Amino acid sequence: MSTAPTQDVDGGLFAGSVFAAVDIGASSGRVILGRISTGANAADGGPARATLDVVHRFPNAVVQSNGGLRWDFDALFAEVLTGLAAAGKAAAERGETITSIGIDTWAVDYGLVTKAGELTAQPYSYRDERSRAAVARVHGKLDPARLYATTGLQFLQFNTLYQLATEPDLNGLQAMLIPDLIAFLLTGERRTEATNASTTGLFDAVAGVWASELFGPLGLRGDLFPPLIQPGETLGTLLPAVAERAGLPAATKVVAVGSHDTASAVAAVPAEQENFAYISSGTWSLVGLELNSPVLTEASRAANFTNERGVDGTTRYLRNVGGLWLLSECQRTWAEGGYRPAIGDLLDAAAALPPGGPRINPDDPAFIAPDNMPDRIRAAARNTGTVLPDNPAAIVRCILESLAAGYARTIADAERLAGVAVAVVHIVGGGSQNALLCQLTAQATGKPVIAGPVEATALGNVLIQARAAGVATGGLPQLRRIVGAGTSLRRYEPLDLASNAYAK
Repeated sequence: MSTAPTQDVDGGLFAGSVFAAVDIGASSGRVILGRISTGANAADGGPARATLDVVHRFPNAVVQSNGGLRWDFDALFAEVLTGLAAAGKAAAERGETITSIGIDTWAVDYGLVTKAGELTAQPYSYRDERSRAAVARVHGKLDPARLYATTGLQFLQFNTLYQLATEPDLNGLQAMLIPDLIAFLLTGERRTEATNASTTGLFDAVAGVWASELFGPLGLRGDLFPPLIQPGETLGTLLPAVAERAGLPAATKVVAVGSHDTASAVAAVPAEQENFAYISSGTWSLVGLELNSPVLTEASRAANFTNERGVDGTTRYLRNVGGLWLLSECQRTWAEGGYRPAIGDLLDAAAALPPGGPRINPDDPAFIAPDNMPDRIRAAARNTGTVLPDNPAAIVRCILESLAAGYARTIADAERLAGVAVAVVHIVGGGSQNALLCQLTAQATGKPVIAGPVEATALGNVLIQARAAGVATGGLPQLRRIVGAGTSLRRYEPLDLASNAYAK
């Protein structure tokens, strides 16, 4: 099969390699083909660009099963194989060969695997309430201050170490985070990718290794998780049966990327300066800064900031803030009642309302589980002493103003705690398409907002694979220039802050 450079729709020359990105979120997944061009022609030295081609989309959702909220992992993996088959076919039609596969998903959740490689049960979802009661037990064995000084991890009741504390018996089992579990079923190789390992609460934020001193007090074996692997390292090649089912060569590599989707998304933030704030906006909002080292102070712990591993050993210093889950759950509830407005119409109606209405705390744990979201939001507004009308436009406006206010608080806190001043905020992911949210964020922060790319996670995934293959070169600044060259970005400026509600 030919690997000669092929012409793209804009006249650029592809470097001859294509990469498959398996990108799965909490509500949907995609398999995407990524290509890196060499510029407008092979000789002019123009900037490289990345292009993406979504070849397979599939839904993902928690299901009530076997006594809790779980992921239908068997169905999820079947969709991954279907997507890889579609990717192989799409590449072959253009005379291309898939160089490698990279996998990213959400964090903290895991499956338990026997020595024989069998999954003991469908993995629990972080939205299940089982870990809430385990928090006190864990903190009775390890002081929260000690945990933070080692792991730098934000307290969330569903962090992996709290979930593990609910397991009745881990004897003879290994815990594999969701992207690592997919990679294991593709290759037979057991590894834990480092950016996702850093979300478990069992990872040393400074040394970048498992925090072995924490395992014993929690009654966990030191080999509970497979050994670590770094983004850009080759995990293995496809198992023969998997290769046959997916219609791909058995020599196809699986390469570790930033397997925590936020790590891949941050790697693709098209920043042109060193100090910037980012918001990876989707089901959740991940809001923070990229630093060279973690911030492990008591003030940082009190502010509930997290220090997660980024690509190239960076630190993603951030907080989880509620996200567009609130909006999507409202849409689901309204649809069940027969009201199905287009999202554009909802946002236009919300934009027409005056600013300064009721706000809620969007990252309140009360919003984690699926349920009647409009009623919960109105109840939360009542608890603040305000009245939120039972009107979809008013509820949407409340959600977006609350998110923007949460973003502004978080960025200001991050600047203060890290001793860093930022001049621009980048919003990537699905929320970058929400013009009202982006403008409200510019208003709330008093900083310009640059929106895009929407597909930051997939771009980061592909770029790490491309660099591993030698198709892209350089560090994060060079990879980010590739993103910027191929992305239409939109800039939102804050208006006169002295005259708007946010200044008050």
